Amino acid sequence: MSLPPALAEIVEDFAALGDSDKITLLLEFAGELPDLPEHLQQEAMEPVPECQSPVFLSVDAGDPESVRLYFTAPREAPTTRGFAAILHQGLDTASAQEILDVPSDFYYDLGLGSAVSLLRLRGMAGMLGRIKAQVRDQTAGSGSDTPGV
Repeated sequence: MSLPPALAEIVEDFAALGDSDKITLLLEFAGELPDLPEHLQQEAMEPVPECQSPVFLSVDAGDPESVRLYFTAPREAPTTRGFAAILHQGLDTASAQEILDVPSDFYYDLGLGSAVSLLRLRGMAGMLGRIKAQVRDQTAGSGSDTPGV
């Protein structure tokens, strides 16, 4: 599996834990999702309807070697917010190619399947799919040989 180093480290951290500790770690991630920068408004962000909670994301692939990711997720939805924080910490500043190379089902390797519903895990897949789509759209024609994934 091809993961950027930061995301690979997160997956390893989850893999080393039992189910209850995985939930605790997920909730810790939820508390670490950064606020949006001043210049970005939620209304201008892409909604992620695959999530059960209102999640919005924005991708800035202006520099394909250091893609920036931004998320909003309500504090009342700690699981979804935790997933957004995992993607933020694992993929923010990764290259466009590294992001496109992340397997769409990498989240299974977090081992949360027995602790979190499949529907919630699909929300994380939806976030990753939308990130990849925005990266592809923003890097198309930029001279990079980034293949469609």
